[in-house]
Amino acid sequence: MHETTFVMKPKQTIREAFIEASSFLTECAVTEPQRSAQLLLAHVLGLEGAAYYMALPDPFPEERKSLWEQAITRRGAGEPVQYITREQEFYGIPFEVTPAVLIPRPETELLVEAMLMQAKRLWPEGAAPSRSEGGALRPLECADIGTGSGAIAVTLALQAPRWHVRASDISDGALQVAARNAAANGAQVAFLEGNLLEPFAGEWLDIIVSNPPYIPAADIAGLQREVRDHEPRTALDGGTDGLGPYRIMMEQLPLLKAPPRLIGFELGQGQAQDVAELLRAAGHWDEIIIVPDLAGIERHVLGVSNRLR
Repeated sequence: MHETTFVMKPKQTIREAFIEASSFLTECAVTEPQRSAQLLLAHVLGLEGAAYYMALPDPFPEERKSLWEQAITRRGAGEPVQYITREQEFYGIPFEVTPAVLIPRPETELLVEAMLMQAKRLWPEGAAPSRSEGGALRPLECADIGTGSGAIAVTLALQAPRWHVRASDISDGALQVAARNAAANGAQVAFLEGNLLEPFAGEWLDIIVSNPPYIPAADIAGLQREVRDHEPRTALDGGTDGLGPYRIMMEQLPLLKAPPRLIGFELGQGQAQDVAELLRAAGHWDEIIIVPDLAGIERHVLGVSNRLR
């Protein structure tokens, strides 16, 4: 049985410390042990890029030993690297992440790209016609539902600065993280607490985007321990079949002044056809588009309406 607490051997080079930690993490059966050790080592030493590699032959700094041991011990227990470093890059932007939020995934960047592309097609000028006669163009109203770290909302606000972006979450802790991410990255996003579409009752929305919980409840026990034991269950549990949040959002659409012209969801493997059918059954969108991720998995479903609202 291997030790559960990592204790570094004395007087090592940085490279030797990396090798020792990689071996410890391998024994702990964590995913990507060498990559984890590298990311944590760079974080603890405050080095990146060429500076990190140039420092490998140097003696490990004694004043960083305790932080290093704590970081590797936490990773050995299954805690994700991102919660230890408190950072994850998304769309080239640094985001703070804590156990209050789901760690942003690379595949979600494809949802952002798809939403921006379809929005440009619907609104080539980046704004919408006023709803009043003879009015000027108005900002597009976009809502990110279940924002978590704010990755989608902040990225959209930065990529489409003319939009009026808002974001909701049922978790106050998540909203606090998201608000800090918006402020740190200079993004104009308004945050609202509430269940899915409820905070937007009585309002007009042009665009809805959401990466809701979509793991079937019975499948959570079989997830990697990094996810199962450390990421927030409220951001994972999609109900009996994983489709609960999508159904609820479709049921909540009458809360809005009108359905959005553009709606986009991220979803789990094998769920695309079911979510597409939910959008078709709602009857508000002329086109239903399924977007695969880089592994070819049908990962996102978009609804597009060519009718002005």
